[in-house]
Amino acid sequence: MLKATLEQWRMFKAVVDAGGFNQAAQHVHKSQSTVHHAVHKLEDALGVALFENDGRKVKLTDAGALMLRRATFLLEEAHKMEAVAASLQHGVETQLRVAVDIILPAEMLYRALSEVSLQYPLLRIEIMETVLSGANDLMQQGKVDIAISPFPLSNGFSEELCEIDFILVAHPEHPLHQLDRTLSAEDLKSHRQIVVRDSSSEKRADAGWLGAEQRWTVSHTRTSIDMIERGLGFAWLPVAMIQNSLKMNILAPLPLATGSQRKALLNLSFEDGDRLGPAARAFIGELRFQSMQLPGTATVLSHSD
Repeated sequence: MLKATLEQWRMFKAVVDAGGFNQAAQHVHKSQSTVHHAVHKLEDALGVALFENDGRKVKLTDAGALMLRRATFLLEEAHKMEAVAASLQHGVETQLRVAVDIILPAEMLYRALSEVSLQYPLLRIEIMETVLSGANDLMQQGKVDIAISPFPLSNGFSEELCEIDFILVAHPEHPLHQLDRTLSAEDLKSHRQIVVRDSSSEKRADAGWLGAEQRWTVSHTRTSIDMIERGLGFAWLPVAMIQNSLKMNILAPLPLATGSQRKALLNLSFEDGDRLGPAARAFIGELRFQSMQLPGTATVLSHSD
């Protein structure tokens, strides 16, 4: 039989997080004596002192610091179990929140959404478009249920979803095309590069070559494409998003000696599969299916030769 209760562990962690018994009592909306009693009962049950006095403050003992790490894990798991139970109680979820990196092929996303909406017509779906580490940022803030990102989730489940092909392009009349020869990285440095900004509010990640002396930064790939089509610079762009522009010769691949074609891996991530409802699992299944239907880029590139 367990000697300590989950409520006692919660009181213990509240004291640590708040910085004292009085502050913890205010945070958990209980009397200070109730918090004191819970922690003392926990210490009696464990047979170790968790706190010691340091002047007017209390601080963790060595044993308390060790127990804190275990208590944090225990409380997180308890929270997950309660969330799983709630999802089982309510059945199908009413809302699905998905963070999607903007380089994911739109057709792949739309087909998955269409299939899920047929199965769950009352489901409210919120799509948040992100760049680089932005999707995982939203996941870690608890704002989305599923993230599609170039980076795997550090504290959850991630699987490789698909590879996205990029090519280096500019308008056919751009000065780089007028050189009429194979290009080097040095050739690119003196011309304007258009790059897309990381949408994360916590950290900024860079992707790819950023060696141009002049660089314009935008927040969406669509803006980058519009600028390149108007001859305002060069960029590595997702092939799937510029197929028509390549076929119509509005954009043309730059003949870089090495590195003119690149690949970016997109990851499908979520924190806890047991907490996902049936609609979320159906959406994940459709994404996996659609990823297997993605065509290669050989045909597109042949049109742009």
